[in-house]
Amino acid sequence: MTSTHEKVSPLPQSKADAYTRESAASGVEQALKLLEGRWKLVILFHLFGGRVLRFSDLERAIPAISQKMLAQQLRQMEGDGIVRRIVYPQVPPKVEYALTEWGQALCPALDALLSWAAARPAE
Repeated sequence: MTSTHEKVSPLPQSKADAYTRESAASGVEQALKLLEGRWKLVILFHLFGGRVLRFSDLERAIPAISQKMLAQQLRQMEGDGIVRRIVYPQVPPKVEYALTEWGQALCPALDALLSWAAARPAE
């Protein structure tokens, strides 16, 4: 067995080391529940990169979504802290949507998931 110098401290435990199999599975499940819904990922990809879009811009960008569903999905993502709603006090009303910093942090995770899916071996 080798020894290290007495002044060298062990590496700090990473957050991932603090998870059990059950708590990790539960955490991932909760994260995936935030993205549940037919349109949430589509909306996210339209807002990635710091884009700020009005409700009508999102409607045009996603023609298959109804106004009711778009409003519902945006409301849920706003409540979850993924999307920020910016209301301008003017007539007619102007409302814009952008990702929060936490919502923007989803981009690398979704890119990794996309790469993982693309690497699936052919059957």
